[in-house]
Amino acid sequence: MNQIKKLLIIGFVWPEPNSSAAGGRMMQLISIFKQNGFQITFSSPAMDSDFMVNLSEFGVEKKSIELNNSSFDDFVIELNPDVVLFDRFMIEEQFGWRVAENCPKAIRLLDTEDLHCLRTARQKAFKENRTFALNDLLSEEVAKREIASILRCDLSFIISEFEMKVLKEVFKIDSDLLYYLPFLVYEMSDLDLLKLPLFEERKNFVFIGNFLHEPNWNTVQYLKESIWPLIKKQFPEAVLEVYGAYPSQKVLQLHQPKNGFFIMGRAVDANEVVKNARIVLAPIRFGAGLKGKLLEAMQCGTPSITTTIGSEAMYANLPWNGFIADDIETFAKKAVELYHDENLWKQAQKNGVAIVNECYQLSKYSTALITKINSLFNDSESHRLQNFMGGLLQHHTLKSTKYMAKWIEAKNKN
Repeated sequence: MNQIKKLLIIGFVWPEPNSSAAGGRMMQLISIFKQNGFQITFSSPAMDSDFMVNLSEFGVEKKSIELNNSSFDDFVIELNPDVVLFDRFMIEEQFGWRVAENCPKAIRLLDTEDLHCLRTARQKAFKENRTFALNDLLSEEVAKREIASILRCDLSFIISEFEMKVLKEVFKIDSDLLYYLPFLVYEMSDLDLLKLPLFEERKNFVFIGNFLHEPNWNTVQYLKESIWPLIKKQFPEAVLEVYGAYPSQKVLQLHQPKNGFFIMGRAVDANEVVKNARIVLAPIRFGAGLKGKLLEAMQCGTPSITTTIGSEAMYANLPWNGFIADDIETFAKKAVELYHDENLWKQAQKNGVAIVNECYQLSKYSTALITKINSLFNDSESHRLQNFMGGLLQHHTLKSTKYMAKWIEAKNKN
């Protein structure tokens, strides 16, 4: 470990763990690297936000950078990182060639967050009112960009086993370039469950999710228009509280207290909100990756009802933390049933703990991750020789993206 000391993270945005699962994911990665002796610098071209974490409190240096500006070259040469982590493929497109040119020995890692091309293709199929097929991915322009980014990097973190399968079988990516890394949390015990609010102490249904994320907005629309009326018909006293960061005016307009449908806006403490709810509703119709809101529900001892897409790759075929239903009639019926049946609710809660402990153990993945990065650092030359397509793409990126960026920089100066 003595060889690997400096990590540069280039963020799409500054981490906001209380606003999105992506922010929580980034803080998990920072924690793992920090615990393994890395000196971390976090840079981003994004504007500061009111809800970003104070990185200095985590021993991380913060550095603002600019797009299409050679000042980044000077910065990265001076920092001379051993490892560079790109937060999403769009950031690798912008800065990957600069890192490769100025710090050629640095290990280049990509955290995909989720497969954007999978989410985009599913959303497109949904809007066209047709069934999504894996072959849809091959015609997606986003896929061409995203797969090129994965090939250019030494290793990409993939959050979902389904996405691992897609990358290997549909896009024929060499498994040596992919690393399965789900959300990582601490083990839960029976004692942890006892500390949580009891069945009778909880009330209401809840949905929570960042509204900048299109699948979340679509889910709330679906709840309001199709599912909530069915729940209210069976359970007239039912209340649904919808929480989420960055609600737009169209979201706020769904607020309808007379119908038990409350748009609550940003949660001050998402954990507290979910812990005190009885059921999480998440009828997600398109998306990719893993759903942070559903893992959070399990950690809070809160059963959930979701769809096949919502639960995808999340539970290793263990009994779900509640119910999985794609049909709206079944979804509503199970929601009311789970809300009122204490024994059913408690079993669902236990199922969630089992999933957390089986699928998302921090100790199971963190040491192996650092070992993998260390092996890459010691054998990067051989690893890159085996990745001819990545080298080819890197070569052409340097020739095209580089000069486009320089042209934009010169244009901006003029």
